[in-house]
Amino acid sequence: MPRFFAPFALALVSFLLSNGAAADVYKYVDDSGHVYYTDKPKHSGFKLILSSPPAFAYVPASMDARRLRTVAKAPRRNAQLSVARAQRQMEYAPLIDAAAYKYSLDPALLHAVIRAESGYNPEAVSNKGAAGLMQLMPATASRFGVRDRFDPQENIEGGARYLSQLLDMFPWDVKLAVAAYNSGENTVKRFGNQVPPIAETRNYVDRVLSYYNR
Repeated sequence: MPRFFAPFALALVSFLLSNGAAADVYKYVDDSGHVYYTDKPKHSGFKLILSSPPAFAYVPASMDARRLRTVAKAPRRNAQLSVARAQRQMEYAPLIDAAAYKYSLDPALLHAVIRAESGYNPEAVSNKGAAGLMQLMPATASRFGVRDRFDPQENIEGGARYLSQLLDMFPWDVKLAVAAYNSGENTVKRFGNQVPPIAETRNYVDRVLSYYNR
């Protein structure tokens, strides 16, 4: 079975995507916490973490030259964005897996939250002042002992610990925990332990669960 560890997997993903090769990447975590990457899963324990982007787009024959140039650029631009995100995802995968293991989280859920929050950008800052990979507000960072919100390890640790507490607070309900991560646990409680009727929060929950279920 081909087994690729993080540094090699990063190089493999970058090569495949940048060269237009069709290759999906799967990940498996065994009972000892060891992580394996492969493009050829041999059992159902491997989970798809990255799909290769389409290499071509259909262009009608009647389309004019200017429009043709615009469409032709789109797949390459999308592929470049996919490569950049894949590189960041693979770079921080060991930290994410370690934090997930420490706080008894599904690594896929932690990845889904980070992708929705920052797109794996450790320097991301929201218009409300949230920062880092897991978009921690200053008060949340202080609450969980995060001194530098732009430090990937500290940020992931703090966010994972917070998410773990939310899952304890709303047992067996990932949807409510994710909603609380976005709008705060008190907001979820105020609405009777339901996803708050706030468009931003509902869209956020849908996006995170979509990434998670993939």
